[in-house]
Amino acid sequence: MHESCGIFGVHAPGMDVARLTFFALFALQHRGQESAGIATADGSRIRLHTGMGLVSQAFTEAELSQLTGYVGIGHNRYSTTGSSVPATHSP
Repeated sequence: MHESCGIFGVHAPGMDVARLTFFALFALQHRGQESAGIATADGSRIRLHTGMGLVSQAFTEAELSQLTGYVGIGHNRYSTTGSSVPATHSP
């Protein structure tokens, strides 16, 4: 089995799940340093932010503060195929 990328999920009502996910991705950065993304949910809305580069480059304090909710999932990317460019997504 060949593995690339890193993924982390958390369910933590009352906690800052975006920040928890950010630090988990930082710890998993050896699994992928090309880009990172975090999605959070509060039961009615999903918020998402992605960025190119290292985890510390992909997120600002302002962006993390917008990722509210009690469930979060994050991903570090190491591309094995395709190009290394930001992709657009629909809201």
